[in-house]
Amino acid sequence: MDNWKDSQLRKLSCEKDLQAAYRLVLNFFNNQGFEYCAFASYHGSPDKHTNKVNLNNYPYGWDRFYEQNGYASQDPLVAHCNQSMIPILWSETVFAKAPKLWRELNRQGLKYGWTQAVHDEQGTHCSLFSLARSHYPIDIDEHYGNLGYAIFASQRLHALASKKLSDTVTSKPSVHLSPREIEVLKWSAEGKTASEVGRILCLSERTVNFHVCSCMRKLNVSNKISAVAKAAHIHVI
Repeated sequence: MDNWKDSQLRKLSCEKDLQAAYRLVLNFFNNQGFEYCAFASYHGSPDKHTNKVNLNNYPYGWDRFYEQNGYASQDPLVAHCNQSMIPILWSETVFAKAPKLWRELNRQGLKYGWTQAVHDEQGTHCSLFSLARSHYPIDIDEHYGNLGYAIFASQRLHALASKKLSDTVTSKPSVHLSPREIEVLKWSAEGKTASEVGRILCLSERTVNFHVCSCMRKLNVSNKISAVAKAAHIHVI
């Protein structure tokens, strides 16, 4: 078993692809008795991030449910990891101020676990690494027995995620469309004419065309179709 662990950690240390590295980590900790493994990395804070990587094998629908309920702003694990890289074991006490979130975690089988953070030196990039399971508690001996592996894994994933996020930030054009301009482009993407968009948004056709021209200028394109295509490409709409 020790030879297998060494082999997996060596593979992880050499892996350059974030998704492949995560799969190695998931497989490693599945063999250590953990059903679930999650890694999230952010520029900014988890509840107000400007860019994000999120990899996990949590139950289907959990990520959307978590985001729709705004749990990042009240999650005690996130609050702890924003300030500290000391691992935190999940417990009812830890979630005392977020009992609804604790109940939902338990209902989904995310009952026993721990989370730890990795921070960069500038403090602008933070990663959270979590291991969890449904069937029995994590005692201190098991926690410390796996801690070294978890630290190594989280740091390796953090390094790969940091590069991915930095590359995205560097390559992403700085385009700032107003909420109204985004609405106009979204309806235009649905095939609506300026007149139809105006009726939907309670605007004059002239005002709609003004917003379209503004989008074209900001996106550096020559027509509405190109504006819609570019806005979609850079994930503005």
